[in-house]
Parts: sequence; structure tokens; C-alpha cells
Amino acid sequence: MDLQNQEQVIQFFEDERPEYVFLAAAMVGGIHANNHYPADFIYNNLQIQNNVIDACHRFGVRKLVFLGSSCIYPKFANQPISEDELLAGKLEPTNEPYAIAKIAGITMCKSYNSQYGKNHISVLPTNLYGINDNYHPENSHVLPALIRRFHAARLEEAPEVVVWGTGRPPREFLYSDDLARACVFLMNQYDVSGDPRGGQIVNVGSGREVSIKELAETVAEVVGYAGKVVFDVSRPDGAPRKLLDSSRLHKLGWRHQVNLKDGIRLAYADFIANHVPAG
Repeated sequence: MDLQNQEQVIQFFEDERPEYVFLAAAMVGGIHANNHYPADFIYNNLQIQNNVIDACHRFGVRKLVFLGSSCIYPKFANQPISEDELLAGKLEPTNEPYAIAKIAGITMCKSYNSQYGKNHISVLPTNLYGINDNYHPENSHVLPALIRRFHAARLEEAPEVVVWGTGRPPREFLYSDDLARACVFLMNQYDVSGDPRGGQIVNVGSGREVSIKELAETVAEVVGYAGKVVFDVSRPDGAPRKLLDSSRLHKLGWRHQVNLKDGIRLAYADFIANHVPAG
């Protein structure tokens, strides 16, 4: 169905009567996409959230896991970023429309919890990558974009690959299957009413950081590209650092399983098998 169409969403909930809902659908993208489609990012995401969250209330859904992102935290949030940092400072300007939409979704979940006694959880994952990622040449996130570009450079025997920014900012990455396991874990193990701190937001991260430079070098190694990696310092770096404090989730007993290099190998194998044009 089209989640932006309220009639279709209501009809789906009427027909299927789900008891548990994971809302991962959203319009997402990297710096380029956020800069070029800000109106689409805020409008489309608000439409999706409004329709699904309200339908969960109307049709008596027991529990909702709403997916946000670490990029909705303030640009200069204290590091590592705890759940308490949300709305504690100014947002990263290039990401503001998406972030405001997602913050509205989190606030909506909290409001339904408060007014109607719901048990909605907002999950904020770190940077994700994995099987069936988005490899669009303009709208993909950093890791799949690097996989696609280094693969093309290897085939073309290009002498160098240019990467945006200085390469210095550290980033945290999580394999998508690890996030899926975390979401199921939280659906089963975490109740808003049972948390004495009243927590309704849960970070999901690996706790491991790598610079963009190190990331690019690792992707180049996995892909088998032997050329030079050049950094275009005239391009934006984005947020200076984004490391999540995932201690709330870790205290419940969850840990990630896939390390970064192994995850990149899995993602690249999937890219070769399913995302490279035939011929």
C-alpha cells in the first residue's frame, strides 16, 4: 500500500488487524538528497508517520516500534549520544527537514503513550548498511555509495576515487540484520511502562567508531580497488561526530553480532549478485 494514503492505511489495518507493528518506512538519503529534496523529506515522512501511528491507535495495536535515526540528534550533542540529548541543541542544517519529521513521530508516539496508555517505542539506530541497500548514485548513504563507486573504479581501472569531505569525522555503523534483531528483541523485552526512567527512546548502535578515511580504505580493500583515495575538502563533512550511547539496550542484554569488515564483505557480495546491471 501507499503509506502516504490514509484511506489505504486504514483499509490495511481494517483487513489485517495487526497486533504488533514495526514502522521502518521512510524517505531517507545522504547529504546530497537532503540538500536537494527538503520539502519531500519533511512532507512524505510526516504523512507516513501520521497515518500509521494513528491507525495503530484506532485498531488497538498492542505495541509499535517506530524507527528514527541517530542523525536527528543535535549537531553538537554530547558524545557518546544518550537518549536524553534529543532536542537539547540545534540540528545539523543539511538534515533538518528529515530530523524534524522524525522528532515529530517520536513526540507523536510519546503523546499516544501518555494520553491513551499505549506502549510505543522509538528506536534510533546508528548508520546502517547491509543486504539490499540503496545504491542510487545520488541518494544513497555513505557506505553503499562507497561500495558502488569503488566497484566502478576497479572495473574502469580509475587512478583515483574522490570522497566528499576531509575523511576525518568518525562514524559508527551497524549491519542491518543486527538492527532487525534489536527491534525484535525490544518488541519482546522492553515495555515503556516498565522503565522507571520513563524511557521511550532506545539507541541501537555497535559502539565502534571508524573515520570516513578508514571506512573508505576498508571498502577499497574489500572491493579490490588498488588506486588512490582523494578527499575533496570543499565538500561538507556533515556532523563532526555521531557515536550512540547504547547502554540502555546493552543493559537489557542485547549486543551486535556482525563486525564492520565482515558486514562490508556481505554487503558487497549482495551488491555483486543483485545490484550490478547485467552485461
